[in-house]
This record gives sequence, structure tokens and C-alpha cells, in this order.
Amino acid sequence: MQLLIVHHDAELGGQLVQMVKDYTAHNCDLVASESGAVQWARGHSRCALLLTQLDSAIDGLRLGAAFSEIFPGVQTAFLPAYPRSEQRLEIEMTKVFPEPIDGETLLALIERVANASLGALDLFHVVDVLQMCCLSGADGAVQAMSDNQSGIAYLRDGQIVHAERERAGGKQALLEIVGWRFVEFGYDRTVRTAVETISDRWDAALIEALAISKEQSAPTRMPQALWAKLRSRAS
Repeated sequence: MQLLIVHHDAELGGQLVQMVKDYTAHNCDLVASESGAVQWARGHSRCALLLTQLDSAIDGLRLGAAFSEIFPGVQTAFLPAYPRSEQRLEIEMTKVFPEPIDGETLLALIERVANASLGALDLFHVVDVLQMCCLSGADGAVQAMSDNQSGIAYLRDGQIVHAERERAGGKQALLEIVGWRFVEFGYDRTVRTAVETISDRWDAALIEALAISKEQSAPTRMPQALWAKLRSRAS
């Protein structure tokens, strides 16, 4: 399996490449920029996993979209600029790896990609994407797609200010989108919303949506103590 790591720090990028070589049998290359990644893509016929930075120097979201057109079925994972300590939510099967990078979790992702069926969808937990965009201070819109459903979360200065579904808006739309869990997504930094219906901080909004979604899907009501614990993490 072929991997590409895009990282402008040669030392850190080199460490990631060495980890892949030490603990897997997969091929792994390193480039330092978006332009370098595009040039690399022109000389290769396959790429199963793109592991790219997301910061002011490398727009990993744009690069991931470009690679999905060049290499059908490529999976993408992100190395955002914020530290792992800023994350408010731990996501199962994450594809987002802030520093310090959890090597064991990253290696598990690599093996999931290696064992995936040909042409598998590049799925992310929707909260993984929204948390990453919010902590990165993003503006614009994140479109989430699951089966025949789609929804949009609008961001301003790293806050979720509105969400839309076909028949719902605001917090109800966000709740429905979060309930899909694993989705394909697209991001457009130029899109703005004319209305802002969500005033909670991004983490409080997501924690509430996750808690309600879990409560609705569980056979019994979530214990009040657990709800209080989830809410306290957003304060």
C-alpha cells in the first residue's frame, strides 16, 4: 500500500515516515508542500492514504479534495496545527492527529485503510471533522453526506453558528447531522449563512448534540450524572 505524508517540518515528517517503515510493510513517501504533493501525484498511479498537515502553510482540506479526484478511493487523515490538549472530544476511529501524535492510533488507521475494500468511501466521524474545523478557527461551511442525506454546518471564527437540513435548521439540524456519525464531507471556506441560530460555544453545541443522539438511540435514558459530566466539560 502506498502512503504520502505532507509535512513542512522535515524532522517530524521524517519521524512519521520512519514509524510507518518500522511498524508496517507499506510504502511511505514525504513531501514538504501542497505543490510538492501535486507533483508527486503526477508521478504515481496509486495512493491509498494521504496524511497531510492542516495549517497556514498547507491547506490539507484543499489538498485532500484534489487527491480524491486524482486517486479514486484515497483515504485522507489530517495533522492539524493545534495541540492535542485542546481537543474536547475523543472520537472513535479518528482520522485527525494533532501533536503529540498518538502513534498507536495512527498505525491502527493505516491498517484499517490497508484492509478496506477497494473503492471504500473516505468516511470521517462528523464530530471529528467539526471539532478539527472549529479548533482550526475555520470560516465557511462543512457539508456532511450520509447515504441519501446531506446537511450543512456553518462556521464563523471557529464557532458553529447555524446548521441546515432539508426540513430542519439550527440545533435540530445539527443534532440530526451528528446522529449520522460517519460521513463523507466537503468544505467550502467561501460560503456564509444569512442567519445565525446557534449561540453556544462549538464544544458545548457538539457535546449536547452527541448526548441527545446517544440518548435517543439507547434503550434507556442516559444517567443524569453522565449528562452532567458531559456538560461540565464544555464549561
